[in-house]
Amino acid sequence: MMKYITSQVLSDWLNSVLNPEKYKDYCPNGLQIEGKERIYHIALGVTACELFLQKAIDSNADAVIVHHGLLWENDNLSITGIKRRRIELCLSNNLNVFAYHLPLDDHPEVGNNITLGTLLGFRNIRKNIKNNSMLWLGNSKNLYNMKDLNTVISNKLNRSALLIGDPKKNIKNIVWCSGGGQKMFQEAIDIGADVYVTGEISESVVHIARETNTGYICAGHHATERYGIQALGNVLKKTFDIEIEYIEIDNPV
Repeated sequence: MMKYITSQVLSDWLNSVLNPEKYKDYCPNGLQIEGKERIYHIALGVTACELFLQKAIDSNADAVIVHHGLLWENDNLSITGIKRRRIELCLSNNLNVFAYHLPLDDHPEVGNNITLGTLLGFRNIRKNIKNNSMLWLGNSKNLYNMKDLNTVISNKLNRSALLIGDPKKNIKNIVWCSGGGQKMFQEAIDIGADVYVTGEISESVVHIARETNTGYICAGHHATERYGIQALGNVLKKTFDIEIEYIEIDNPV
């Protein structure tokens, strides 16, 4: 007889680990679409796009867990277009959809930021605890200059990271935020960053970097947020004796 867990057991476990109630987010964290009660197979991914959902269904998943879910506060409430197609896929296949945004960015063990810093070989990793910040800090194990760090990031993430600043500048204090963290650049400067690493960039950032002599590395939103969901999957595998897989849907941004 195949082993399974119930959707309620999975929901309770995820909420106990990720503590969504601690975060003021702009999306519902937790179960976004209710599907079948018995879960034999879980698929994990970064974003609940149509291709990911179809691949999860094709692999006979009963539930998906993602970082970017289907429901966002600023979205049009009408269920039309791509939103309709995604939701229809889930409902017609009785698929449970769990999504955790800021709770997965910020978790001290399986979060996007801690796993990114670990992957990149940073040391003395810690969160900026002031003002509910989402920034993380660390130092390089080697005395990198900016060009060296950019090369390490590009190689580790399999992306051509964009470097703004003097490539020869030596760096000690590294601040980062996975995903779309460009609006937190000034906060990173204020806490002493020699270089700031995040997933996206805006036009104004270039001028701030130049005028403050602070390095800025844009490494890709998707590329910097692949590792938390995989770390969560590894913990799930150790906790529940059911089938669990990660499905990568590449995104160059």
